[in-house]
Amino acid sequence: MSHMLPIVYSDRFLEHLTGPYHPEKPERLTAIKTALEQASWADQLQWLLPTPITQRDPLEWINRVHTADYIQQVQSLAKSGGGYLDPDTVVSPQSYEVALLAVNAWMDGVDLVLSRQSPAFVLARPPGHHAVQETGMGFCLFSNAAIAAYYALTQPGIERVAILDWDVHHGNGTQAIVESHAQIAYCSLHQSPCYPGTGTAGETGLHGNVLNLPMRAGSTLADYEPQFKDKIMPFFQDFNPDLLLVSAGYDANAADPLAGIHLAPQDYGVFTQYCRQLTSKILFGLEGGYDLSALAQSVFFTLEVCLK
Repeated sequence: MSHMLPIVYSDRFLEHLTGPYHPEKPERLTAIKTALEQASWADQLQWLLPTPITQRDPLEWINRVHTADYIQQVQSLAKSGGGYLDPDTVVSPQSYEVALLAVNAWMDGVDLVLSRQSPAFVLARPPGHHAVQETGMGFCLFSNAAIAAYYALTQPGIERVAILDWDVHHGNGTQAIVESHAQIAYCSLHQSPCYPGTGTAGETGLHGNVLNLPMRAGSTLADYEPQFKDKIMPFFQDFNPDLLLVSAGYDANAADPLAGIHLAPQDYGVFTQYCRQLTSKILFGLEGGYDLSALAQSVFFTLEVCLK
């Protein structure tokens, strides 16, 4: 374990307030941060602040994937004291600026991975993979991974970007935004049937650039590993990406309250090993995961593999 692994994080991400009893809460980040600071390899982590929105305005990139009306809606809701995009998706007074900062964090992560040719992790919220062009949903405001993919394609030497979404829920927003873009490949493993009801195996993108792998409730690593070996690896190897983005949701843990997949935290280390076989250029960005202990342990095992 000789190299440093960047973690892009700011306490400002705690200021997106979702209210009492909401599963997507600030404590998710503090649980992860505490676990990482207590790891035996904590001195190998480099904690970096995201670029402030006063120094880099992320709206140029957000506008590429979301409608102007929707962006204005989030800003207006925040300015007026907050409200709801849907019954599950909260905008608090600070949420608009925090969501902008989260987009910057993902773009900073892209820059770090490309400059170092090694993994980085974005520890940010709100999450993004359910946000579609015209609205947020499923706890998500802006489509962080899709925006990061569009941004990455403007960087020197980047012709193809892959997105692996291992969150237990299908990333309907990410897919909707990238499925028409031949330079972006998207793969999702997700519980089915489950929220949001999208992601059938028949959804393959306009260029054969989408691979959906619906998983039954109760699935374990024994069910997931063949998907990686037989489907995900060939799919991405054929695509030959210059960068891999991982929508790293950890709600497929058996302990998670919002779904019914039976993974263990260490299984995410196995997933990460497969990712590293594809490329050293991997950006992990937090999506779901709502049991605080399982969430923190899962990120621990993800990063431990990256440091070996």
